Amino acid sequence: MVNALLFVLEVLFALAVVAGIGMWSVPAGMVLTGVLGVVAVEREQARRKGTTT
Repeated sequence: MVNALLFVLEVLFALAVVAGIGMWSVPAGMVLTGVLGVVAVEREQARRKGTTT
């Protein structure tokens, strides 16, 4: 339960940051979104392997 709540808070924080940067500079927001997507995929792959960071 606590992990799910922390995950939701992390996603909301990331969305707020990306939206804020996107309002300032659309290209920077797109680059940040791409980087965050790669990080999310890497974290999920590590979790499935059992090597959490």
